Amino acid sequence: MENQLLCYDGKRKSRLVGKVHQTLVPLADNSSQIKALGQISRPLAGEADRLLEQGVAQQKTNQLEAALESFNNALKIYTELQNLRRVGRVLCYLGLTVYSLGDLPQAIEYATRSLSVAQEIKDRHLEGQIRGILGNCYRHMGDAITAIEQGQQSLTIMRQLQDLAGEVAALNNLGLAYKAMGDLPSAIAYQQQSLSIVQTLSDPQSTEQILRNLGNAFYALGDYERAIQYYTQRLAIAQELGNRRLEGQILKNLSYACYALGDYPLAIEYGRARLMTARELGDRRAEEQSLGSIGVAFDALGDYANAIEYYDQRLMVARSIPDRRVEKQALSSLTTACYALGDYAKVMEYHEQSIAMRDR
Repeated sequence: MENQLLCYDGKRKSRLVGKVHQTLVPLADNSSQIKALGQISRPLAGEADRLLEQGVAQQKTNQLEAALESFNNALKIYTELQNLRRVGRVLCYLGLTVYSLGDLPQAIEYATRSLSVAQEIKDRHLEGQIRGILGNCYRHMGDAITAIEQGQQSLTIMRQLQDLAGEVAALNNLGLAYKAMGDLPSAIAYQQQSLSIVQTLSDPQSTEQILRNLGNAFYALGDYERAIQYYTQRLAIAQELGNRRLEGQILKNLSYACYALGDYPLAIEYGRARLMTARELGDRRAEEQSLGSIGVAFDALGDYANAIEYYDQRLMVARSIPDRRVEKQALSSLTTACYALGDYAKVMEYHEQSIAMRDR
């Protein structure tokens, strides 16, 4: 979970927004202009509010380019009306949207402008949110030190405002920044504080995301038992939410962690559950990966007959996708497993198929 306004996990591939920069130019304060604004402000303000609400809805449904257009149009009107509070809010949303699109420099530009407005109008809550967005931007740009500085300021503000949801986001983001810096113990400490608060808020989506981050941090530390504990809690939430795709992702984490721990039977159990989910969703890539991981676990047990069965299914899926890289991997796994089983005729058969691949 990132800043409380963010639905994006930060793993989307970067793509430039391609929108024209909107420069905020304050209007001169003179009596004739104020009089004119008084005549048009109500209908204009209503239109700007509509555009803002429309942009927020588009952002939530991942219509990011459409959201940018709505926010930019709202920004023009709010700027004309000299409504600084709304200008600051729209700039915040613009920063968030281009962040989600992966355009980090422009996200920082919008967020910095929004921060300037927030400080001018003394909107501490907006400032806390903006510093969270800035922290996430700098983290993704590889500047963990600045990310931590922004995150600490966001945390201080949210605590002063007694905004528990904001505090949860700030703590979690600090954890991500420390993880990016390679300080896993500090990352875990912040995320555990975040988890202890979010569990009082009846927010399953945020709870799941923090559990994911904690599980991943313990996995990176090599503490697979603790990773499994957090992944198991995530799985229960995904099942309560009825989110089958998320459930499949968590089953993958659990299977890999159990394999790393050396619990191959449990790795196979989670792998088979993931395989079933992938087939229900029609996710051929997840199906191929599940078949491969199950085969590897049977291989580790010395059960080469079952390993071959799953490798063979993986080969068929790879050819149906098609994916030559995975097909080559599957043939290599089959050749090795058949050799271990002493089935040299099959070894030659798969070896010949590998040679035939190179000739295609």
